[in-house]
Amino acid sequence: MRLRRRLARLTLWVGHFPPPLILALLYAVLIALGAAALKMPVSHHVPMSWSDAIFTATSAVTVTGLTVFDIGANLTWFGEAVVAFLIQLGGLGLMTFAVLVLAALGMPLGITGHLFLREDLNHNSMHQLMRLVGTILRVVVVCELAGAIFLALTFVPRLGMAEGLWAAAFHSISAFNNAGFSTFHDGLVGYATDPVVNVVIPALFIIGGIGYVVLQDVTSPKRPRAWSLHTKIMLLGTAILIPWSVACFAVLEWANPGTLGALDGWGPKLIVSWFQGVTTRTAGFNTTDIAAIHDSTALLFISLMLVGGGPASTAGGIKVTTFVVMLLATIAFFRRQTQLHAFGRSIGLEQVLKVMALTAISVLVVFTAVFLMTASHDGHFLDIAFEVASAFGTVGLTRGFTGELTEFGRAVIIGVMFLGRVGPLTLGFFLATRTVPRIRYPEASVHLG
Repeated sequence: MRLRRRLARLTLWVGHFPPPLILALLYAVLIALGAAALKMPVSHHVPMSWSDAIFTATSAVTVTGLTVFDIGANLTWFGEAVVAFLIQLGGLGLMTFAVLVLAALGMPLGITGHLFLREDLNHNSMHQLMRLVGTILRVVVVCELAGAIFLALTFVPRLGMAEGLWAAAFHSISAFNNAGFSTFHDGLVGYATDPVVNVVIPALFIIGGIGYVVLQDVTSPKRPRAWSLHTKIMLLGTAILIPWSVACFAVLEWANPGTLGALDGWGPKLIVSWFQGVTTRTAGFNTTDIAAIHDSTALLFISLMLVGGGPASTAGGIKVTTFVVMLLATIAFFRRQTQLHAFGRSIGLEQVLKVMALTAISVLVVFTAVFLMTASHDGHFLDIAFEVASAFGTVGLTRGFTGELTEFGRAVIIGVMFLGRVGPLTLGFFLATRTVPRIRYPEASVHLG
């Protein structure tokens, strides 16, 4: 009874603050605790600075995957377990995890808890939120367990029983949560043509990045015609972006001796193109040397990383649905249409304005970070822009610039990773808050373009 009363009082007190602020603080607290755990002597083989610990903890909680040291070589099994735990919490969502704990204790969630959960899942309606959480739990358990079992078929014969099982579990968690962390010093380059890795890893991060709302629709008994507009747009965007990214990578890198050109035969080249094309939008794994890709490919990757995956998922970026709605709005403008349509449904002006606001703020954050990094570092501009885009999209791919970051550069990337993961929650809250104007002003035209 005392515990319930204290929780009720805490919930009432917390209810006075905006949900995004509380969630951002929770993420910050988790990062601090994770950094403290990584700083413990039991977590690492070599000395670790607070800067290393905070950067790694932030990258794990935001499911980014950027690292300033070799995870497999510098961390003990306990340290790797800490990283995996932070990835799981960050990918699952802190509020979702809290709801699961409260449900297990038999405690009610309450109105305030529902508000926080709605913000954390980026879900407009509080109706059926608990059902969505149940779907999330089932998907996470089934996918990560199945992924670990299948990956063990490849890792155990090469690494041994204990190390192979742990590598399979770690990479399954990292892949499903779109984190991109690997315990291997060269990522998955050593498994570039392995059939299990090239099927299981992409399957995990595609399922994790497509969004729980989409998964709930697809796995329901409803017919495809009855799926929500969100699901249809997300599936359409994914069906276009995956072939586009894979084909572009293959064409641009086919003769590059540093990437596909070093492989014999079209079979291995297509396999690597498949993996690297689908992982770019948010997962962050690599089966080839990213530092050796052409500048044109780097620009392609930057655009894909900024788009990201789906809302209410483990992915980052501005999200596929945002990108598609922005394109639809542009097409509607040139066609002189006053209303936006998709799949027999209309998209309101409020949604279009939200898309424009999210895109504008994202571009502003990325450009500001690129400016700060360029002004404080002597690195190649494209490498810096690639690093910032990877951090904002919580992807984790790098052209080798992460190790060259100064303390100020690390702080900038930490801030970008944090904003890339938590920023859309805060923005969504303010965009969803309506303010009724007291005075209506006469309309006037502004010359644009």
